[in-house]
Amino acid sequence: MQKNSINKVILIGHVGSDPELKYTPSGSSVASLSLATNEVWINADKEKKERVEWHSLIAWNKLADFCKEYIVKGQLIYIEGSLHTNTWQDKDGNSRKKVEIVCNIITPLEWKKEN
Repeated sequence: MQKNSINKVILIGHVGSDPELKYTPSGSSVASLSLATNEVWINADKEKKERVEWHSLIAWNKLADFCKEYIVKGQLIYIEGSLHTNTWQDKDGNSRKKVEIVCNIITPLEWKKEN
């Protein structure tokens, strides 16, 4: 088995919500947003089927600021990043897990004006 590994995600999809910008106690900006990707196929009964997958995206610092200024709900974007899994215990003591994509590239493929 190789010692090196790759954790890389590439997606093209539509933004599901306007980016939400927050700041860490040290002043770093972090944006969170959702992205929808879909696939369409025809099943054996000649019926059209569609499946939508939702992804949680995180962007830091200048990329987060870019998201807040230029990315809006419904916009088609290209992203590159890596998968990160966060685990925690909720208030009832249950284990929770969330998989997020930490973005290092976000490129708008169309420009939309905010309403």
